Amino acid sequence: MQPDLSFEPLTPVSYLDRAAAAHGDRVAVVDGDLRLTYRQLHDRCRRLAGGLAPLAEGRPVAFLAPNTHVLLESNFGVPWAGSPLVAINTRLSAGEVAYILEHSRAAVLVHDPVFDPLVDDAFSRLSGTAPARVRAGEEYESLLAGADPLARTPDDERSLLSINYTSGTTGRPKGVMYHHRGAYLQALAMVGHTGLSPSTVHLWTLPMFHCNGWCFPWAVTAAAGTHVCLEKVDPARVWQLVREEGVTHLNGAPTVLSMLAYADEAGDGVPGDRVVKVATGGAPPSPAILRRMAELGFDVTHLYGLTETFGPAMICDWRPEWNGLDGGEQARLKARQGVGNMISCAIRVVDENGGDQPADGSSVGQIALRGNNVMLGYLDDPEATAAAAPDGWFRTGDLGVMHPDGYVELRDRSKDVIISGGENIASVEVEQAIAEHPAVLEVAVIAVPDDRWGEVPAAYVTLHAGASATEEEIVEHVRDRLARFKAPKTVVFGELPKTSTGKIQKFVLRDKAWAGVERRIR
Repeated sequence: MQPDLSFEPLTPVSYLDRAAAAHGDRVAVVDGDLRLTYRQLHDRCRRLAGGLAPLAEGRPVAFLAPNTHVLLESNFGVPWAGSPLVAINTRLSAGEVAYILEHSRAAVLVHDPVFDPLVDDAFSRLSGTAPARVRAGEEYESLLAGADPLARTPDDERSLLSINYTSGTTGRPKGVMYHHRGAYLQALAMVGHTGLSPSTVHLWTLPMFHCNGWCFPWAVTAAAGTHVCLEKVDPARVWQLVREEGVTHLNGAPTVLSMLAYADEAGDGVPGDRVVKVATGGAPPSPAILRRMAELGFDVTHLYGLTETFGPAMICDWRPEWNGLDGGEQARLKARQGVGNMISCAIRVVDENGGDQPADGSSVGQIALRGNNVMLGYLDDPEATAAAAPDGWFRTGDLGVMHPDGYVELRDRSKDVIISGGENIASVEVEQAIAEHPAVLEVAVIAVPDDRWGEVPAAYVTLHAGASATEEEIVEHVRDRLARFKAPKTVVFGELPKTSTGKIQKFVLRDKAWAGVERRIR
């Protein structure tokens, strides 16, 4: 028997080896005026690995950059250096960035110059030794130019590939640990479900720091498609790239769909008879948005997942027999979260005791997931890991029902998590920040409806007797401590509703805020 003949550790970075060998002369990356072939991308990523290896010595390497070729290269170069990748949310505050750098024990930070002030502020807050700092541009290119190509591959396919931070339902971000095997298989699932191929032109409207871009840096590369980088989602620029570059695929939160659907530049939509496939996660797209996107030449698929599941764990897998249904019924079906993707275990809806709820479309339970596309656990937090999967099935915190056809539909979620434009905001974290204001006695933060972002945070505040504060003061107080998108959009002053034991009744505030509005769910 030759055991080495039939086994090779799975790693998503191997997709770039294959793409360079089979499609080396074809365009891999479009980033403004920059064009890179797969052969060039392969060489750059291996040189990045060679430059990072002696600096990191196996410790994590953090990247803070918009959707440029630099961040794309990190998904291959950092693992080849033998280090885990930490892609940092570019919307975080300096304090949050500093926390992530310290908690992950990052040895190196590569960042775009646009974030110089943020990084300076974050470094000033570090209590220990600061990571080595590499700025994108001349420093980054010099690092690559002076390095020997390197490509370390893991002996264990379940070794640590990346650490993705999510605030979850607590004030402190958790470090979600991804493994090579999971990312390899999740990327294949995305290839299959979204129809990626060498003809694919994928526009990066989804932040690559979100769950490593839902594993699409590896998925598009596995298919040998073209990555079109986009530093920020500007509707005019998106429509320009859709038309000039022949974009075939893009991903993003529902707010991205709204921005594109009603942009002045939308015009007659996608040129010719070409259809752009869109995968969206977050609040289910409204029937009006789905109709408008279809008119413009977009085919929208709804996904569901979490940071802990490498991005999309469920997909609303469209059945051809649904094609004959009317638009309203199709929109209703498209809004469901669906079934497990092709590499997931079957999705479960469980009761409080961990038993399966009947597939009757009405028995509510918590969504439970398991499979190769579930995290290794939370970094340095075994208690939270054990609590998240008490019986080997990951509890999402979201409540839903199983329909007779096996498709899951969410009915509610952990009430204290606000999902605004695809970003998770922990209400407890915002409450703690507001409570630090000297005039504040009590505070409750909830999600309220918003036409653009689906929902946004709103604060309800009781002030100390004789104290005063304005809405603007409270908002700026939060912005000084947290990422700007976490700050409440409105502040209401007055007494808070409470139970007889003094517990704040958030549901009373929610019911009033959402009266007459269908509560959106991710």
